[in-house]
Amino acid sequence: MHQIVKQHRWIIADPPDAGIVATLAKDINVPESIAKILVYRGIMDYDKAKEYFRPSLSQLHDPFTLDGMEVAVERILNAIEKKERMFVFGDYDVDGTNGAAMLYLFLRERGGSVEYYIPDRLREGYGISHQGIDRAVELGVSLFLAVDCGITAVDQIAYASQQGLDVIICDHHEAGQTLPLALAVLDPIKPGEAYPFKFLSGCGVGFKLIQGLAKRLGDESLVTPYLDFVTLASTADIVPLTGENRILVKIGLESINTAPRPGIKALIESAGLRPGHITTGQIVFALAPRINAVGRLGDATRAVRLLTSEDPEEARALAQVLEEENRNRRRIDEDTFADAQQLAEEFLDLDADPAIVLHQEHWHPGVVGIVASRMVERYYKPAIMMATVDGVAKGSARSVSGFDIYEALKRCEDKLLQFGGHKYAAGVTVELTRLDEFRDAFNAAVKDLMKEELKTPEIRIDLEITLADITPWFIKLLREFAPFGPNNTRPTFLSRNLEVAGNPRIVGRNHLRFRVRQNGVVFDAIGFGLGEMLPRIPVGRRDLECVYTVEENEWNAPTGSRSGDPVPQLKIKDLR
Repeated sequence: MHQIVKQHRWIIADPPDAGIVATLAKDINVPESIAKILVYRGIMDYDKAKEYFRPSLSQLHDPFTLDGMEVAVERILNAIEKKERMFVFGDYDVDGTNGAAMLYLFLRERGGSVEYYIPDRLREGYGISHQGIDRAVELGVSLFLAVDCGITAVDQIAYASQQGLDVIICDHHEAGQTLPLALAVLDPIKPGEAYPFKFLSGCGVGFKLIQGLAKRLGDESLVTPYLDFVTLASTADIVPLTGENRILVKIGLESINTAPRPGIKALIESAGLRPGHITTGQIVFALAPRINAVGRLGDATRAVRLLTSEDPEEARALAQVLEEENRNRRRIDEDTFADAQQLAEEFLDLDADPAIVLHQEHWHPGVVGIVASRMVERYYKPAIMMATVDGVAKGSARSVSGFDIYEALKRCEDKLLQFGGHKYAAGVTVELTRLDEFRDAFNAAVKDLMKEELKTPEIRIDLEITLADITPWFIKLLREFAPFGPNNTRPTFLSRNLEVAGNPRIVGRNHLRFRVRQNGVVFDAIGFGLGEMLPRIPVGRRDLECVYTVEENEWNAPTGSRSGDPVPQLKIKDLR
């Protein structure tokens, strides 16, 4: 097995303006260490801090700032009034299925006559399909709403218009050369769009639409019950958790934890999680993969049925289906990952090749994206995994932090049948006879574009602190920074001259567990996947430097603590 030495670049943030930090700390009554972390996040004064720590729906932008909203809202209200049939078309991932479930329920609960449709990933592929449009026509639909797709569906929307359908698009992807001729295109990043927040998920754009409808109906509180859908979608789609996203996710998480709808409650229970304690991390690693699994391996309509179910019995039965599909997906995923590693080590020069490009006819197209991500994690190189679909190689590209894989693919455009995506992830289609040619071209593009420093993963550190700084008050304040996600990650700390206390050991699947001591203060520490560092930290060693986040472990509360009392522990990212 190719030896992977994970060395990271440690980048400590430059100290912020001392005057701003001191004033903020005094104004909001927090230690200067906490004020520094806020300033790094662009929160410089009392008002911004209040917005950050106490988000409310009143801070959201007016939905009518989004171009096309006026037309979309009027058309939908007209359709509800005239009892026209409406059709919600959603993508097959967490963002699309939650967006479809949300629009479907909101319109139905306003008295609308509405159906939903999720395309089959293998038969119809990504985006609005001709099959979906034909189904809408068959049902006598006059208004077609697309969520989390549609911005590049120029031909499909022209076809839908020929069939007499009015189309409204709620998307958050990049537009192509021309915009589709839909009745309304709601997309915060389309060319010329003035909407101030650019990072909504597809479901988030759908939420702005229901916010617009609620505003016209004279009751903005109508949107509150649907925040759980936006929370699942935004968290799973890895959009930045700043601005509107942070407001929606923070408030939505509260509703998931206090009064989850039957489908979400059943999903939480079947995943073995503790209701009432759901975090963004648990959505990403436990709930989202279960929702995604049914679309990867079959019909994603099952996810919408679960999310919209009002019967706890039916919801439990559907959650079991998702559970089963997720188990199958994990098995296929493990086999494919093992296969990919073996191929990479046998046929590629992992020291010299700047990227990994692999194809196997029999791989399941539904898992190649996940496996590409795992290959990036293992070898820290951009990776493309492809399977054979309809006589061509089709797959997913994933990148390392800071490297624009879309730009690298653009350079090989003449070797590809098609490609699309963004900086860190893309989809590709290649003729089988041109795979070697494409692999060489892609490696050359990566070699040319990859800056030397991007070859080593970096860890950004907020502050250097001592263990004595981690008081109960400090931990309570850190908790207020949640929900965590891109652009609002857990604060990361560095502590030096730590002593290794107790016997370090490996637990679970290669996780390093030990204790650290500094001037009489002791903390438990765990480093996930850092088992190979065990020989470096003998008991009694006093010169350890650790980069870590402070987390609360609810599962291993010490004997004698009130059951389930969270215990602070250091989650080690790297050590020297």
